[in-house]
Amino acid sequence: MTDKTDTPATSPLSDAALQRQILTDVARQGRYITYADMLKQLGYRFTRPKMRALCQTLAEVDRQCVADDQPELAVLVVRAEDKLPGQGWWTANPVVLRDYLGPWEGREAGDFIRSQQALAYDYWKGRPE
Repeated sequence: MTDKTDTPATSPLSDAALQRQILTDVARQGRYITYADMLKQLGYRFTRPKMRALCQTLAEVDRQCVADDQPELAVLVVRAEDKLPGQGWWTANPVVLRDYLGPWEGREAGDFIRSQQALAYDYWKGRPE
């Protein structure tokens, strides 16, 4: 796969509506997606710069979800090795994290992430596309 060459205004990496739709579909299916798979779905190979750009847009997706009184969706994008979001998710989500003061890794983090993912799954399950 080759990386797309886009202008910033047309890049899937900065298209919050596109990413929100992808994650809504993921939530309807009751699953999560890895950063690498999300980038692949957008037409990119995994690189650190692409992942950072993705994470910036995911923060915007979550801001839109909160504004629309819907569960946040970026929590569905996880690292392949431990099925947890990366550091950027933890630092970019003060709304979700206002009541969570635990670690960003390990069992406690996993339990918290699964509870947040379940909010998205429950909300989107059975809703029309």
